[in-house]
Amino acid sequence: MEHREFIKRVQEAAELATADEAETVVGAVLGTLGELLSPTERRHLAAQLPKPLKEYVDRRVERPPREMTRPHRFPLAEFYQRIAARADVRYPAAVQRSQAVMRVLQEAVAAGELADLFRELPDEYEELRSGKPAGPLSPSLTK
Repeated sequence: MEHREFIKRVQEAAELATADEAETVVGAVLGTLGELLSPTERRHLAAQLPKPLKEYVDRRVERPPREMTRPHRFPLAEFYQRIAARADVRYPAAVQRSQAVMRVLQEAVAAGELADLFRELPDEYEELRSGKPAGPLSPSLTK
């Protein structure tokens, strides 16, 4: 999937007014997702994306250089909080937009790669794949 098509699909899925809004949230989600992945998995994911999106995955914004080779673990609620801060939106919008990006990512990336990606993430991140809260205490329902 080409960059423009990816952004357009996110814009539609998230019901955003502009492509710039979609680009911002895509960068926030892919960058934050990249922080959670091992260097190998980041490389594999990036290899299936167009160049501008690859750069988001490989950007590790809040990590010192010595930690760039290790994945950084944080709960799903913090993932959504980081998206909210980076995309300058409220928490509920961050949840909705993150899930829209992940739906489009699932269309753009091979199923095997997605399976590998989700194997690296804590179980609560399954909500990002399914788009459905994992339970009544899901971070998407509690903020």
